[in-house]
Amino acid sequence: MSLKDLVSPFFVWQRAFEKPYTVGLRPIEERPGAPAYRGFHINMSDDCVGCGSCYTICQNHAIDMVKVEGLEARSGDSGLRPRFDYGRCCWCGLCIDICTAGSLRMSNEYAWFTTDPDEFRFVAGVENKSWQGSTAGYHRHPDYHLFPPRRVEMEMLGPGESVSSFTEVVKGYSEEQAKQEADRCVECGICVATCPAHMDVPDYIRSIRDGDYEKGLQLMYRTNPFPATCGRICTRRCESVCPVGIQGEPVAIRWLKRFIVDQVEDSDYARILPEVADDTGKRVAIVGAGPGGLSTAYYLRLKGHAVSVFEAQSRPGGMLRYGVPGYRLPDEALDKDIEYIRSLGVEIHLNHSVGRETAFTSLLEDYDAVFVSTGLNVPSKMRIQGEDHPRAMAGLTLLDDVANGRDPQIGGSVAVIGGGNVAMDAARVSRRLGAEVTVLYRRRIEDMPADTEEIEESQAEGCTFVTQAIPLEAMDAEQEGKVVLKWGEAEMVPDPGGGRPRPVLQEDRMHLDTFDTIISAIGQGSNLDYIPAGIADQLQIKWGKFIPGDYQQMVVQKLFVGGDVANATADAISAIEDGHHAARGIDRFLSTGQRS
Repeated sequence: MSLKDLVSPFFVWQRAFEKPYTVGLRPIEERPGAPAYRGFHINMSDDCVGCGSCYTICQNHAIDMVKVEGLEARSGDSGLRPRFDYGRCCWCGLCIDICTAGSLRMSNEYAWFTTDPDEFRFVAGVENKSWQGSTAGYHRHPDYHLFPPRRVEMEMLGPGESVSSFTEVVKGYSEEQAKQEADRCVECGICVATCPAHMDVPDYIRSIRDGDYEKGLQLMYRTNPFPATCGRICTRRCESVCPVGIQGEPVAIRWLKRFIVDQVEDSDYARILPEVADDTGKRVAIVGAGPGGLSTAYYLRLKGHAVSVFEAQSRPGGMLRYGVPGYRLPDEALDKDIEYIRSLGVEIHLNHSVGRETAFTSLLEDYDAVFVSTGLNVPSKMRIQGEDHPRAMAGLTLLDDVANGRDPQIGGSVAVIGGGNVAMDAARVSRRLGAEVTVLYRRRIEDMPADTEEIEESQAEGCTFVTQAIPLEAMDAEQEGKVVLKWGEAEMVPDPGGGRPRPVLQEDRMHLDTFDTIISAIGQGSNLDYIPAGIADQLQIKWGKFIPGDYQQMVVQKLFVGGDVANATADAISAIEDGHHAARGIDRFLSTGQRS
């Protein structure tokens, strides 16, 4: 033992006679935390979407996501809020750093006294705590993120190159890009609730990170037999609620779906996906080979039922083939989905119009169940004078002509009337046919129902947009083979009822413009003439659309309906879910003989 060891205790005693560094009788209460101190948690509950990323990242299991009374789940919000357990929390702040909505932060308060241990478990932002209104404390810097706020850019053809052909514009992710984008997913599951088909998005995105693309394909086919198609043209409502997009850009869910399908060869599908069950002896007729009809066919065939699909066109696919141009959805991608469904034993009768080649009543008599999904293939009228002018045509007619290899002969200058996806497709197709294109829309650009991507790409490809323009009349032009469009400017007037502003024609601001062709794309309706009046009278139909009951079943027990002709959303993914839902109902009906 050294001399230093012997005398060191005496040096400690000298501290007993020194003045203490803390001053006052209650030093803790009189010393606030530093401005960025990690104190008690604050949650701005109105901004929170209940994504659960804080729950997932907490290594101490100090956070639970709980239901809050009076707070209902809605699109983009799970209805859950984080509850903290201060018996477990270590105040690391990772929950603040990961919060996708930026609603979580910490006050700089750190002293809390209570004799009730249950009070140390609380729902931040819901239970009233003294520090909730504190502005000091730790919060994430707006430029700091644990995950990249911007999505990995997708390689695309430039506007100059894309407008010169019908080659697919989007090229797809490489494996490295897909994994980088997949890493941005926080696996919250809010997308699952919002997707009409309730696809297992977080798990199939995880399969990309794991490099297990066959597993990803299996997960997608559980709820969607059109992944190659939806990976290209889905309306991606899932992305609109992705919490990663609150302070950045949403995860590119649609492109990641496409990536998985592109990694798996068609020849491997039979090995990877479920086998067909033993034949049940039941037969189902399906009217329409679009996404709704073929989805129903797929899930019914897996159950062992015999399925016959009747399609009026020369190729299956419905509006996916005849209403979506090849630069968005190439035939080979659509065929990849359809041919696998056909390979399971689904019979598809082409050029076979129900009501002409086969009576609808015969289907009800000869089959154990009938599913109808004939879509919306009748263009809506503009209801203006002269709209039947020989130089006026419907957008659906243009798209159908191009899909069938016919020249629509639109000339060198085109006016497209409308603001939806069909209008954008008609405009972009017209540009590829060499025309100068003017898009006229009665409201503002921000009011357009078309996908934002479609609008931006239309503009990039040289389409001119004229907004707040109301078409009034199509008239003969002095030059043969041309048409004059009379249109008036509109002012947007607030709606007294609180709805969106409405366009009001300004009578003193009229225009006359000459075009080679006017293309109307303001909507479409259904044609149900193939259903006999005696049957139609029994069905609930409003504005040309079926109103189905549970499991898409109509009052005529054998009859089930779905797709655009039976739902309000009129998009492919909703038709696919209708088909899956109807297949469950039809299977129950065939198994029990009872209404679903």
